[in-house]
Amino acid sequence: MKKEFRSDCPISSALDLFGDKWSLLIIRDLVYFGERTFKDFTNAAERISTARLTDRLCKLEKLELITKSNHPTNRKVFVYDLTAKGMDLFPVIAEYIKWSNKYLNDHIAEEAKAYAAMLETDRQGALNHFMQRR
Repeated sequence: MKKEFRSDCPISSALDLFGDKWSLLIIRDLVYFGERTFKDFTNAAERISTARLTDRLCKLEKLELITKSNHPTNRKVFVYDLTAKGMDLFPVIAEYIKWSNKYLNDHIAEEAKAYAAMLETDRQGALNHFMQRR
């Protein structure tokens, strides 16, 4: 896959690959909510369009951040899972949760607030809790 980067900045380069909001939300859904199918992703509160979801899933698969396989009982359904490379992004998402808890506390869900509190007291334990669920 051809990779084109706007600069040699590590933040800019990473954002060039997976920095759109939909890619990060798909990763969130895989780890945090245990979503694994196309239908699962379309039911998320953010309401991603099916065309955009298809595009992002293909992009994440090409970047080797997720894998796609057939559902064990329904060959028409695909199941998505994070690779180790994709799982390495979850701590970044956890930091978004902590930041949102600090600055957007009156807006975020109670479950996210509880997870943010876990991150503050035992960051590695909180990360392991979700990373081991997949």
